[in-house]
Amino acid sequence: QVVESGGGLVQPGGSLTLSCEASGISLDYYGIGWFRQAPGKGREAVSCMNPGDGKTYFSASVKDRFSISRANAKSTVYLKLDDLKPEDSAVYYCAARFGFVWCGDSWDSSSWPVMDYRGKGTPVNVSS
Repeated sequence: QVVESGGGLVQPGGSLTLSCEASGISLDYYGIGWFRQAPGKGREAVSCMNPGDGKTYFSASVKDRFSISRANAKSTVYLKLDDLKPEDSAVYYCAARFGFVWCGDSWDSSSWPVMDYRGKGTPVNVSS
C-alpha cells in the first residue's frame, strides 16, 4: 500500500513537502505517480517517477515549481511543492505502478485506474 502525508494550510508563495510511503512493495520495481483533485474538478496527473533510471514527468501547471525525489531505503517518494498558488489547492494522491518505463510525457490522469496501489490522499490548501 501507499500512504500520503505532509499536506496542510500554506500561504501563497509558500512551500510544502508531501511524502508517499510505500509498504509491501519495493521502489526498486515500482514507480510512483502523484495526482491531485480540487473540489468540483477532475483528477489531474501532476508528477511521476520511474524506478531504476528515475525518469520524471511534471504537468505543465507545476513544472519548474514542483520537484520529486525518492529515498528507496525509506520506501518513500517526496513531492516538494514550491511557489504555491491558490489553484494548487487540492487533495493530493500518490499511487504506485509496477514497471520501469510507464512514467513519461504520455502519462496522464487516465492512468489512475491502472495504478496498482492508490493512497487515500492528503489535502493541500493554499490561502492567505
